[in-house]
Amino acid sequence: MELLFVILIGLFFAAAVYLMLSKFLVRVLLGVVLLGNAVNLSLFTNGRILRDVPPIIPAGHDVPATLTANPLPQALILTAIVISFSFFAFLLVLVYRAYQDLGTDNANEMRVAEPENDPLPPAGY
Repeated sequence: MELLFVILIGLFFAAAVYLMLSKFLVRVLLGVVLLGNAVNLSLFTNGRILRDVPPIIPAGHDVPATLTANPLPQALILTAIVISFSFFAFLLVLVYRAYQDLGTDNANEMRVAEPENDPLPPAGY
């Protein structure tokens, strides 16, 4: 089961890097989402995948009697999901506003600070 998750994590990371290197903002946004999901799956896999024994300590023991699932990565993943969703919502609104104002989602065409036909600044003073 862990091997399947490792392969899936590798595919997610590769697709995320490929999408984030694009010049279109929607693809970059999808790459950020895939990167967040890859990190969440990585945390989940590092916490061991055991469904047989819940992380409950029996009465009269200080530690669990057998190997159990670690609840900490699961709590971290839940927190990361909430944070990544809010980050995605912020980036989605940011990309939408940029598209409304500039009329394109191509990063190369969003050169408001450096227009292409603007004369060069003076070379010296």
